[in-house]
Amino acid sequence: MAEPAAPLYCARIEASAPAAGRIARALDKAGAPAPVSVSFFELNETLFEITALYCEPPDEVGLQALIEATADGEAVSALSIEAVPDADWVTISQGQRGPVRAGRFLIHGSHDRDHVVRNRFTVEIDADQAFGTAHHPTTRACLLALDDLAKHRRPDLVLDLGTGTGILAIAASLVFDRPVVATDNDPVAVQIARDNARKAGLGQQVHVMAADGLSHAILRRLKPDLIVANILAAPLYELAPAMAQSVVPGGYVLLSGITAGQASATTARYCALGFALEKRIVSDGWAALLLGLRR
Repeated sequence: MAEPAAPLYCARIEASAPAAGRIARALDKAGAPAPVSVSFFELNETLFEITALYCEPPDEVGLQALIEATADGEAVSALSIEAVPDADWVTISQGQRGPVRAGRFLIHGSHDRDHVVRNRFTVEIDADQAFGTAHHPTTRACLLALDDLAKHRRPDLVLDLGTGTGILAIAASLVFDRPVVATDNDPVAVQIARDNARKAGLGQQVHVMAADGLSHAILRRLKPDLIVANILAAPLYELAPAMAQSVVPGGYVLLSGITAGQASATTARYCALGFALEKRIVSDGWAALLLGLRR
């Protein structure tokens, strides 16, 4: 008789929209032990559930302290940690959440593969050890902005910084029918994005590489006319001069991962470098900004 599979340990917390993304990212980067998977999903207009899976029992006190520090005073629920059967970890990590529609895009997990009507803009993305399943409002807002931009512009080259699962790179390649260079500083995310691009039939059109910001030699030679960056406010602020140098005049940057309260300062930073705000999408306390570089 085969031995029963070792259990995994599931840590759950609920938090408001502005804090949920910060908490998920903090848990994803935490070690001792490192999580197998971190995901967060919208429960309602103001509340998100964050789930982290571990191969061994995590330090409850340490996790609680990390969560409270990352929440920065915003309300969070009590942390719960429970053992779950190994066979159930994919179900839990994906949350069995339904498909998400954003403009012409329909994003779904593998568990919904047999229940969706596929077309050119249907993309399968599972929750994994990288950010981006379209359930978070920042990703959804970027998808809406890409779909809208495609109605009147067709960038020749797109650069996706901090690609995570590759969802925005894949979406950009589909909607513009153009090559996309996608980067991430996490080697796990790089491999996940490559796998997702191949699964979407875009292995030759979405080129994924490991890079931090715009400092890589290859990136310094590129002249994209659209840069997508769904990351965080601080790196977006720091990258502003490099983005202004990188994107071609008349091109665009699509920025997200910022709260609605951070949007004005981020906009001002980029406008001071020659950009003009073209579109602002606010959802559940988060913002996405499309800015065009003046010719």
